[in-house]
Amino acid sequence: MAGICAVVLAAGEGTRLRPLTEQLPKALCPVGNVPLLDRALARLAGLGLTGPERVAVNACYLADQVVAHVGGRAHLSVEPGDPLGTAGGVGNLRDWIAGRGVLVGNADAYLADPATAPGPDVAALLDGWDGRSVRLLGQPAADPAVPGTFDGHRFTGFSLLPWRLVRELPPAFGDLVRAVWRPAEAAGALEVVAYPGTFYDTGTPADYLTANLHAAGDGELVDPTATVTGRVRRAVVGAGAVVRGEVERAVVWPGATVGEGERLRDAVRAGDGRTVPAA
Repeated sequence: MAGICAVVLAAGEGTRLRPLTEQLPKALCPVGNVPLLDRALARLAGLGLTGPERVAVNACYLADQVVAHVGGRAHLSVEPGDPLGTAGGVGNLRDWIAGRGVLVGNADAYLADPATAPGPDVAALLDGWDGRSVRLLGQPAADPAVPGTFDGHRFTGFSLLPWRLVRELPPAFGDLVRAVWRPAEAAGALEVVAYPGTFYDTGTPADYLTANLHAAGDGELVDPTATVTGRVRRAVVGAGAVVRGEVERAVVWPGATVGEGERLRDAVRAGDGRTVPAA
């Protein structure tokens, strides 16, 4: 793992998840009662990538929350104004990356492989890398010809970039698809590494709910500090939540309440009381 660092992209606004992301950045939205950003950092730790010398997190939208949550666990890159996008976010970290290859992960990517722990489940992305090609983690697309695929695969949240391309990225708005991935593909220098587990990008309420239900397995995932006197089926209930009604195929955020006689189904209940349909 020498010569490799990692960047977790956590600067986005999460517009498709609104209104859930109006007061909480998408990177901190919990899946299976664990903030998405913590899942990403745990996966990197499983690869031996930890600490502010090896891991960076960018922030912009509601940046103060991201900064406070990360603390000293990673180097922090706070982008002024609007988010710089995936390419700009990496370009803004060129001085920190400083000649290394970089594993770039989307904070909102939910990955789970029942056969392999987080970290080792994406290790194939790094195995045998020549330090010059671009690698993407992917899964076979239902329609290999659909726009947005790479070698018939859909992107599943992690890419590996060589310094020779990173050093050319300016700290200005741009995306990795057009700045790095497609040019590398055209040059025959892009490789897709298949991910064998489950992936959701959690970008919409429906996908966010699906990822939570996957994390819960076949039953319920209830934080020990939650108070539940009602009925909970196929749901995730967060810390300090109160459930006195019925919850099915739903997510109850930390501190949220489902009142007596209330039925929450195919939805997300935020801590401030708002309900977001996720069917």
